[in-house]
Amino acid sequence: MNTSGFERGNKREFRIHVLPTKRFKTFAISLYAGVPLREDTVTKVALTPFVLRRGTESYPETKQFREQLEHLYGAGFGFDVYKRGDYQIVQFRMDTINDSFVGGDEQLLDRSFAFLGEVLTRPAQENGHFRTSYVQAERETVRKKLESIVNDKMRYAAERSIEEMCKNEPYRLHPLGERKDLPGIEPDTLSASYQEWLQQASMDLYVVGDTTLEEVENLVQRHFNVDRTFSSDYQTQAAVRGDKEVETVVERLNVSQGKLNMGLRTSITYGDPQYAAALMYNGILGGYPHSKLFVNVREKESLAYYASSRYDGHKGIATIQSGIEIPNYEKAVTIIKQQLEEMKSGTISDLEMSQTKAMIRNLLNEMQDSAFEMIAYDFNRQLSGKERTAEELLAQVEHISKEDVREAAEQFRLDTIYFLRDEKEE
Repeated sequence: MNTSGFERGNKREFRIHVLPTKRFKTFAISLYAGVPLREDTVTKVALTPFVLRRGTESYPETKQFREQLEHLYGAGFGFDVYKRGDYQIVQFRMDTINDSFVGGDEQLLDRSFAFLGEVLTRPAQENGHFRTSYVQAERETVRKKLESIVNDKMRYAAERSIEEMCKNEPYRLHPLGERKDLPGIEPDTLSASYQEWLQQASMDLYVVGDTTLEEVENLVQRHFNVDRTFSSDYQTQAAVRGDKEVETVVERLNVSQGKLNMGLRTSITYGDPQYAAALMYNGILGGYPHSKLFVNVREKESLAYYASSRYDGHKGIATIQSGIEIPNYEKAVTIIKQQLEEMKSGTISDLEMSQTKAMIRNLLNEMQDSAFEMIAYDFNRQLSGKERTAEELLAQVEHISKEDVREAAEQFRLDTIYFLRDEKEE
């Protein structure tokens, strides 16, 4: 598992990370552009990659744009918009076959960088700004994506619980922005926002494949037509302490099944020495099918259709998600709280420890089979400032004791209970 073999460089204020390897038949290219989550910019930043993927200066029509990928032997191209801690991240990905597997004098890495560089820095324009038709169409795309969250009550409850828990923090914002902002975004204002984003975002470019750092730096210099004046580093922020009274929020909508979500705060974040113990804590609590929430809330008591937990190590937050029959609310809250207390008291079986370690071990070992998973893992060091290889994390997990997990559990405090229920009055 070679996750520490990335070579580092910098060109045009893009941080460059290259893992030279002959293991894969493709080049995996990933560009992360991160900015702080802000209410006045989040929607425009989210809309930007949707418009960028419509066309470039050389391929202004979307059909031409897609045909160019076919000319690259069916190269994969896509993007995601998400948040990590209090940052909004736009990630572009390309997956291009290695030249040696197609024969001839093809230079597919060079052509892929030419394509990605043009997507990023030379978008299709009219009258000096983004094409109006593209902006209008992609505003509708983002609106539908945000609307779909409302229609998916599981996702809706998860988002609403975070909004309530973090109502005074940037983390409350959805990475795709807010529907109310979309109608007011015009081509000229979006273009101005895009230029600011291009200059100010933290840019990390990753390549895994049969190449070198020097070659990638030259490709960035040649094809990324932007003169960035500085490269901002991600700022690690202290986790918000969860020492206030637990807040309970009940929301009523036209639903037949209740959604019970709980938010916990912890001082343990990705860069903390206790991070491996926090991973174990989440795994035993609700991260896997053998976890306490799944076994006790769903299986033994038959109280939930689903019950699980997630841990955001960049923010210092854990969330519990469950779907329950509405009359079972009080009982479900009680049993979930019991699981939290069991964790704090160290009531953890040997089987729970061994199964959770096995799950984490498998995830870390499987990562070496995916270039993009290796990239995603390494990007955590950029976000957190913490140097920790997958091998080191695995070794830490293997040595975690029940007492380590119990001590980590002491650092997780229930902050918010959110319950989505029907509109019937009791």
